[in-house]
Amino acid sequence: MARGRGSAMVVTMLLCMLLLLHSEMAHAATYTVGGPGGWTFNVSGWPRGKRFRAGDILVFNYSPAAHNVVAVNKVGYNTCTAPRGSKVYQTGKDRIKLVKGQNFFICTFTGHCQSGMKIAVNAV
Repeated sequence: MARGRGSAMVVTMLLCMLLLLHSEMAHAATYTVGGPGGWTFNVSGWPRGKRFRAGDILVFNYSPAAHNVVAVNKVGYNTCTAPRGSKVYQTGKDRIKLVKGQNFFICTFTGHCQSGMKIAVNAV
């Protein structure tokens, strides 16, 4: 009889974990960086007033011949440089899942980051 209760408890815990996982996935939002204009110059203010959560998706739309997206750390963001090992995206239709905390993205084409082609997003 104790074995039956233990099995029921395990099943109940698994169901709760699945519901929690489903709940987190259901709340993820998708944002197009820069709005209709896409990933371009002077987008650094685009995140202002938005509430981002870990798991949300940022969509970067741009011409891959003209731009890229590089995930950097805070120093890379502030100095407009990509530290060694930074993830470079270059499809022109990149979908990037936010992690909890600060997320920094820049364009590393010459002069683009310095012209405001960078964003800092805090995901809770």
